[in-house]
Amino acid sequence: MNLPELLAPAGGMAQLKAAARFGADAVYGALPAFGLRAFAGNFTWEELAEALDYLHSRNKKFYLTLNILPYQDEMDALKEAARRACDLGVDAALVSDLGAFLMLRREAPELPLHISTQANTLNAEAARFYFDQGAERIVLARELSLERIGALRKQLPEALELEAFVHGAMCMSYSGRCMLSDHLTGRGGNRGACAQPCRWEYTLVEKKRPGEYWPIEEDARGTYLLSAYDLNMLSHLPELISAGISSLKIEGRMKTEYYVATVVGAYRRALDALAQSEAAYRTLLPELEGELRKASHRAFNTGFYFGPPSPMAGAAGFTQEMEYVARVEGWQDGQAVLSLKNRFYVGDTLELLCPAGSFPFRVESITLADTGEQRDTVSVAGQRVIIPLPHPAAAGDFLRGPNRNHQA
Repeated sequence: MNLPELLAPAGGMAQLKAAARFGADAVYGALPAFGLRAFAGNFTWEELAEALDYLHSRNKKFYLTLNILPYQDEMDALKEAARRACDLGVDAALVSDLGAFLMLRREAPELPLHISTQANTLNAEAARFYFDQGAERIVLARELSLERIGALRKQLPEALELEAFVHGAMCMSYSGRCMLSDHLTGRGGNRGACAQPCRWEYTLVEKKRPGEYWPIEEDARGTYLLSAYDLNMLSHLPELISAGISSLKIEGRMKTEYYVATVVGAYRRALDALAQSEAAYRTLLPELEGELRKASHRAFNTGFYFGPPSPMAGAAGFTQEMEYVARVEGWQDGQAVLSLKNRFYVGDTLELLCPAGSFPFRVESITLADTGEQRDTVSVAGQRVIIPLPHPAAAGDFLRGPNRNHQA
């Protein structure tokens, strides 16, 4: 089977390295300007050069997001950033604005361009226009069903790649084009500064009765009329491939390295099993769906792939069954050196998360790496500790433990 590319989010170097280690074929990330995640860590020019060296040495790709909707007085700076990124060796840039796309085709012709989902490409005529102007890939509008994607694919040149989101947070508005944050907070979503007011809890007030607020009740957790469910297409990879998707995109440039490792690892293992046989993939699915519940997420659905989502909204806050406990810095002869993230205790049952899967073990002892002191528990983030770890591990693996605040 010709597997599609697995494309992972990278808000910074830690997430990029986790994505590469856990099986992504490519990552996407931004500079401090011109991307649509202004509050992610993003990459300085020096970090971008380091990221490209790191990925290219592993035969992986980096796509730079330049998909802000730019004002005229920003076009020259966007052009110079694109040229510099091209010189550094980025594998493509994502753009959503038609003017920015045409300008970059003219001013940076060596830079491959992908059309962002914010361009809302829904039909073959629009896709062919971008292709005829030099685009190599379309990130499809999120409102397309699999049936429509399959029909669209048949009308397009084979050389034009199609990319689609398969996992992560979904925007309530039309393919991410939203003015709600701009209107309520002055922070523009299409300028990379969305305040996510769709995630807020809302009540109803009658004009002549100020101060009397009435809940529009959904359930005991509250009222989230605009908060979209998270997308999860792990159990529908064969349908995505049959529809002609070239790249499976995971959302989450604001997410932690642990989140990236967990989700990318699950999709990588699913794709590799599917390459063996659909039976192997189906057998592994329950375990991998369980993996996804161990990372932070809202309630899942399948978006628009099988028709309008039901429900579209009403997803409350985040939940996760397990929490990020520590990052492995090294392992030798059954002993692991860790960088601590969250508290754990001697006697706890933790899991090692590595590219091959997850492996439970019991914590038999904790030693402070700097002093050799034995402890029953540790809780200072960043502290280096040593524990016995019976399963082979490597730098960049993770330990996780039960989320003590999780409610099933």
